[in-house]
Amino acid sequence: MTSLTASPPGAVLDAFGVTDAPVPLPGGKGGTWRAGKLVLKPVDFLAETQWRAGVLDELPDSAEFRVARPARTLNGAWVAQRWEASQLVEGEPDMHRQDDVLRAGNAFHAAIAGLPRPAFLDRRDDPWSYGDRVAWDELPDLASPAAPELLEPLIRARRPVTLASQVVHGDLLGNVLFGDGLPPAIIDWPAYWRPASWACAVVVADALCWCQAPPQLAARWSHLPSWGQMLIRALIYRIATDEAALGPARWTPDHVRAYRPAIALAIKYAGDTPN
Repeated sequence: MTSLTASPPGAVLDAFGVTDAPVPLPGGKGGTWRAGKLVLKPVDFLAETQWRAGVLDELPDSAEFRVARPARTLNGAWVAQRWEASQLVEGEPDMHRQDDVLRAGNAFHAAIAGLPRPAFLDRRDDPWSYGDRVAWDELPDLASPAAPELLEPLIRARRPVTLASQVVHGDLLGNVLFGDGLPPAIIDWPAYWRPASWACAVVVADALCWCQAPPQLAARWSHLPSWGQMLIRALIYRIATDEAALGPARWTPDHVRAYRPAIALAIKYAGDTPN
């Protein structure tokens, strides 16, 4: 269960011109608050926050997706005392609408495909960045005692790929909001420099493991480039991140069982499709 971060202090609310009392929102690692028409949360990595705000502020509107536009302070800054803010967007997440999440993600990735690689990615150091680097064979995995049985078959099935990378959203499934009559809204963007089909594979892997999605979900998106290898890397990414973030205590039998069917499916696609 996530712990609740203390509410934004009064000086932060004043900086963003907020007069409403903050109310906690679900998700956001327990640290997201609504205050009037703004959503506020602590800054995890300042360089990424400022880069993301600049991109989203200038991103053209789309009929295929919405984004949570960043909010400036009254002095024009993106951050106040290590807090950031964005405009509240209407809608709720629905992790069972995986195909709609994937379509919105593809449209978003098409819109940002021309962005250069952000320099901050070389300096970001957290469990998710570690898992990403392990997945792409940029770091060795320092597996917990419970994880090798999951990672070893995936690493044996991993092969080089030649797909072009771009900036992508690395955690779409729970971060797309649906509202009646509105395009899906993409929020809480963790940026990665990977093929767009990898970001889709993360959605499918998460859905297979934690939302009881059927194997047909993977089949419907198997036309994406190097699909088997993207699924392999998506699962390594999640498993290695779990190791780094949560340690051996996370590896209950139920947790291991959740991964096994998705691993078998990914290995099948890796063997059936070209790299």
